[in-house]
Amino acid sequence: MEPNTPNTEPPLPPRRFETAHQGVFHGSAVSYRCLAAEAHLPDSDGKPRVSLVSFSYLADTEDPALRPVTFVFNGGPGSASLWLHMGAIGPRIIKVPSDAKPTGSGPYTVCDNDLCNLDQTDLVFIDPPGTGYSQMLGDAKAADVWGLDADADLIAQFIKVWLTTHRRWASPRYLCGESYGTTRAVAVAGKLSGGLAGVAFNGIALISTILDFHTARFEKGNVLPDVCFLPTFAATALYHGKISTDLSRDAFLDKVRDFAPEYLAALFAGSRLDEPRRIAVRDQLAAFTGLSPDWLDRTRLRIDPARFRKELLRSSGQTVGRLDSRYVGTDYDQAGELPEDDVSSSAIDSAFVSSVNDHLTRTLGIDWDRPYVPFNAQALKTWNWVVRKPDDALAWPGYVNVAPILGRLLRDNPGLRVLVASGLYDLATPFYAVESTLAGNGIACERIRMTYYEAGHMMYLHDPSLAALMADLRALMTA
Repeated sequence: MEPNTPNTEPPLPPRRFETAHQGVFHGSAVSYRCLAAEAHLPDSDGKPRVSLVSFSYLADTEDPALRPVTFVFNGGPGSASLWLHMGAIGPRIIKVPSDAKPTGSGPYTVCDNDLCNLDQTDLVFIDPPGTGYSQMLGDAKAADVWGLDADADLIAQFIKVWLTTHRRWASPRYLCGESYGTTRAVAVAGKLSGGLAGVAFNGIALISTILDFHTARFEKGNVLPDVCFLPTFAATALYHGKISTDLSRDAFLDKVRDFAPEYLAALFAGSRLDEPRRIAVRDQLAAFTGLSPDWLDRTRLRIDPARFRKELLRSSGQTVGRLDSRYVGTDYDQAGELPEDDVSSSAIDSAFVSSVNDHLTRTLGIDWDRPYVPFNAQALKTWNWVVRKPDDALAWPGYVNVAPILGRLLRDNPGLRVLVASGLYDLATPFYAVESTLAGNGIACERIRMTYYEAGHMMYLHDPSLAALMADLRALMTA
């Protein structure tokens, strides 16, 4: 049965698979068990509507009541948690080339992850409905769970059920999300804060962050994304040798940041921009991005990221990746306007999907009678982005921005700490976009730690960045 097809048959009792393991993490030997378990979450009438499957890695301790627990998910929307599960945070991870080369064909290498923080915190990997082994039940429809508010409600419900089932309400609690998972993390924390929900978090880790979608929607009339992506364009051009500078990379990127407001003003001026100023801005853009002044003239100084990925290395017939612009590939049509695909995604997909299926079925002994769904494209296509309004509010169309929720969480909870982890070569959720988001929206930035890595959206594909990210996640708990 397709993962988004309603199943009208009465649900079978929830299943669970439990295995025992040993590992050495940060020099400490840890005995732990993995519990792969279904949770049947009911609707408001008490009827099961979702079978949500999670993977809980629990250290064997005499008294786990006060041991921290971290809830982990990816984004999409429509993605299962395999990327963080098998790429960085789980006790076993896949090894991929650190130098942005394709993983190729199998067999792939999966090894113990000595950087895993299981010596410090229990880990719960969550696959939302329609992803992984999770699915809708009964007469539940995709529209009931595939949306910003509905998804956040569901994950919040699951967290409360998990804390109750495992008797862990006294445990310090952390959330960790990647990409859209950062939107989900803030939305879920907002659902669980106030109104006697009773689940305050000690820390939230936001990996490859997007909170304000206005910063990433390239549309006519919206010039903000062009500016938010500019420093990542510059970092990419510098990485591939299309520009040169006497400055250090970080100093160079600071210079690009300083230019960004001037660029924004020029784009906002549009046809009102006088010619000498337009030429000055164009030439500075060319110097920062490696794109030709003639090409920038023809785009009216606007740089769409997909066009950038095709244009930057056009002279050598190559394109750069979206999720990680360190990766390069070659299209069939080298005169085209847009890349054929995202070479950084196709370079690793087989390795991750193959490895997670092997880990789940062979290492964890799971034999569910349904396939593991790594990504559900239908969820992304039909996602309900509308933010639920109070009954008396005007339903004006708008865009998703959960950043004000983060601001409220920091004001209401003085113990909350936030990690914002960004890859310098991420052309999906660029670092300057989240910097700009955090600069506004009433956010207390003194309790937010910003970290940067020499890789892309999945910075853990780069070995030094993986080590740095895991250290930064560890520090979040000891701040």
